[in-house]
Amino acid sequence: MKHVICVHTAMALVEPLTKLFAELMPEVNVNHIADSSLIKEVIANNEVTPAVRRRLQAYYNAAADAGADVVFNTCSSVGDVADYGNQYARIPVFRIDQPMAAEAVAKYDRIGVISTLPTTLDPTCRLLQNEARKAGRAVTLVEGLADGAFAAGQSGDGETHDRLIAEAAGRIASQVDAFVLAQGSMARMEQRLSELTGKPVLSSPVLGVKGLRKFLGL
Repeated sequence: MKHVICVHTAMALVEPLTKLFAELMPEVNVNHIADSSLIKEVIANNEVTPAVRRRLQAYYNAAADAGADVVFNTCSSVGDVADYGNQYARIPVFRIDQPMAAEAVAKYDRIGVISTLPTTLDPTCRLLQNEARKAGRAVTLVEGLADGAFAAGQSGDGETHDRLIAEAAGRIASQVDAFVLAQGSMARMEQRLSELTGKPVLSSPVLGVKGLRKFLGL
């Protein structure tokens, strides 16, 4: 049986991903390492600090020590650390958002990148451009920051969280062919944003788990 360990910088995706793995990859043993202090430090410093990088590296190696076949990195804000992780970790580190990015650049020329955190925009845009280069595609990225949405979600105000995301998408809808949601925790807005804007919307959790399944040869 394959063993996957998901590494999280917050708790939001632990339960949803547990359910997704049970639905899409029931034959895989899935465990989680979650440290919500990581995203707090990233937000406070507006960047991935050396201390965050070191802790993530330790968690990747802890996953290897636990017998995992692969690390499933679930936070796009630390996506660059995950990419670097493949150079030093003893097991592969698979980014949850890589399949979403690959599909987006394959299908669409103008892509709106919606995020509730400024620290997620740059890593997601870099990932999209890297995937576009690999595919020999030229894409235009339009950023849409839902400022305040993350804080609203953290405080339990889901209505404000969702409204701010919808407003961010609406502001740039005329400039794009499709949207990607930069954080996995935004996936619940996928259908609503598509209905509101009339544009395709991609999110990372389902595509990420399906991509990991393919990566594992299952």
